[in-house]
Amino acid sequence: MKELIRANFGLLAAGVATFVMMGAGQSLYGPALPAFARNLDLSMAAAAWLVSAHWIGCAIGVGFMYFAGTRVVPRHVIATMALGAALVTFGPGRFGAFGGALVFGAGYGAATVVFNPRILRAFGDKGTAMLSLLNASFGIGAIAIPLIFVWMGSNPAQTFGLVTVMAIAIWLGAGPAGRTGSASAETVVAEFHPHLALQLFAVVGIGLEACLIGLGPTALIDLGLSEESAAQHLSAFFTAFLGARVGLVLVAHLVAPFTLYIGAMLFSVACLSLGLIVSPGPFFVIIGLAAGLYFPSFYVSASKVMGDHPKTPATIIAAGLVGGILAPILLGGLLDEIGGRGLFLVLIIAAAGAAGAGLVVRLRLPELRGSGRLGL
Repeated sequence: MKELIRANFGLLAAGVATFVMMGAGQSLYGPALPAFARNLDLSMAAAAWLVSAHWIGCAIGVGFMYFAGTRVVPRHVIATMALGAALVTFGPGRFGAFGGALVFGAGYGAATVVFNPRILRAFGDKGTAMLSLLNASFGIGAIAIPLIFVWMGSNPAQTFGLVTVMAIAIWLGAGPAGRTGSASAETVVAEFHPHLALQLFAVVGIGLEACLIGLGPTALIDLGLSEESAAQHLSAFFTAFLGARVGLVLVAHLVAPFTLYIGAMLFSVACLSLGLIVSPGPFFVIIGLAAGLYFPSFYVSASKVMGDHPKTPATIIAAGLVGGILAPILLGGLLDEIGGRGLFLVLIIAAAGAAGAGLVVRLRLPELRGSGRLGL
């Protein structure tokens, strides 16, 4: 393992730093949404489109990677995110905010396709654990930025300015790993097996994650928390999120990834239900443990079924982006009417449906079960 890390240290370091910055950028939308609404004279429903603009940008980035991914290097996607964050910081009014979110999202989506398959392939049989570590680093930025946002006076432009500086620093420090492309489609011997039904689980998983991160703080405010407290709860949510992904590095070899996905959905149902019955704040924090498992558990599961073709990562991630785009649009538009309690109820139904369907699919696809040492 030490030899693998030494041989791929540049790639791993660039990936971890980029994911820290990605976590900071994405998690900033949630606590900043009320401030954006005030500053741009928007309703909460209209401001929620900022979250969707990010995910629409992700879809554009992933779509571009589907066709040109083998020629894109890490520095390209880092520069795109730097430009997007700079637009939010310095761009005029609504154009800067929405345009910046779109551009930042494009770099964000492309980065997931650039780094995830590279890490999974570079570390061989340790790839699942290192993929978990890469995605765990997302939580570091996501924990810090809501607290920094409050410390900076709840000013979205200034906080996105900090994200801009982070992106530029990573671009400068990426070194050779930032300029190295991936293997071309012709040199990778693998078949492409898209599985559209299986990808519906990515739609639900990323949709849940987008709503918890982007709309969760607003729901908490509706349920009685202050804006400052909601931002602090989001930071604590990402602490649990990070803990789950770090823990996954240690247990990834014990339990089949799709079993973890089903378990995360069931745990989400329990947390959201207890949030409504007992107290929303603490259980919003605890659900971060489940949210941290949504993407890595599904990504590895789908990769096993769909094969190691260069188009596989973009196809898997694109499916998740359908949920990331549509869920905030649909639920953000309804948030003024259904309130925080209604949002929690909708998410309970979605998570329960995904868990039930997952149990059925797990029985029908042998690739999704029994691959862990515990036989689960």
